[in-house]
Amino acid sequence: MIRVGFLHSVIRPEEKLLIKEFQARDKVHLEMVDDRKLIYNLGKDKFDYDVVLERCINHSRALHALRLFESAGLKCVNSSQVAAICGDKILTSIHLQERGVPQPEVRIAFTEESTLQAIEEMGYPVVLKPAVGSWGRLLSKVNDRDAAETVLEHKATLGTYHHSIFYLQKYIEKHGRDIRSFVIGDQCIGAIYRTSEHWITNTARGGAAQNCPLTEELKELSVKAARAVGGGVVAIDLFETERGLLVNEVNYTMEFRNSIETTGVNIPRLIVDYVLQAAQGPGHG
Repeated sequence: MIRVGFLHSVIRPEEKLLIKEFQARDKVHLEMVDDRKLIYNLGKDKFDYDVVLERCINHSRALHALRLFESAGLKCVNSSQVAAICGDKILTSIHLQERGVPQPEVRIAFTEESTLQAIEEMGYPVVLKPAVGSWGRLLSKVNDRDAAETVLEHKATLGTYHHSIFYLQKYIEKHGRDIRSFVIGDQCIGAIYRTSEHWITNTARGGAAQNCPLTEELKELSVKAARAVGGGVVAIDLFETERGLLVNEVNYTMEFRNSIETTGVNIPRLIVDYVLQAAQGPGHG
């Protein structure tokens, strides 16, 4: 019997699909672990799981819960290290850069003045992103100096700690679409185009999903990006450019509800396969 701890908060369509897949497997015991009810007794906890699958919504809860489970000797998918890297765009960009993964030009600054200087040096337009965030929220496309000064003043005045560090990315003209690919272990299992008339194409923001053929370039770059952040079960966001594909972001608690039928790939089944493999041997998770 393989014992799986299913770490979650709100049960979304993705979680329902994964639960159904686990329940269809022989000799698998699934225990739901609600992060809103967890209390850790550090150094004294004993958990009766072979593996923990993380499906939280809140990044801070996910990151720390994974690390606490790991401190109790458990395998986690994904690992706390992957969560830490993917949950912070600055760390993601560093790991991509160190491993030669192509990405848009990125600059990081720590004050309004230095950020404005960096923007002017990069040239407009640029995209200003919170270092920690998801679903395309709190992104700003900055087209000119007036907009830059206004956005920076608002972030500095109203923002939290995370908004006191400025992550800048050169704006890439997407012509209405980008690519999201899905990597499990060492295999790119599928990809979608995300299309929208808005410059933000996230499906969470209304972008439409269409199947994207898996070229060798797409598969190789997706797997390389996944390995750069530590591997596991991740989704890669990519831009199409004249100089080839560029990696935009890597997501460690990937959403896939709009991609199963679109790609024809049973994503929940492959995730469950990977989790159960991680429970049974080294080199996974």
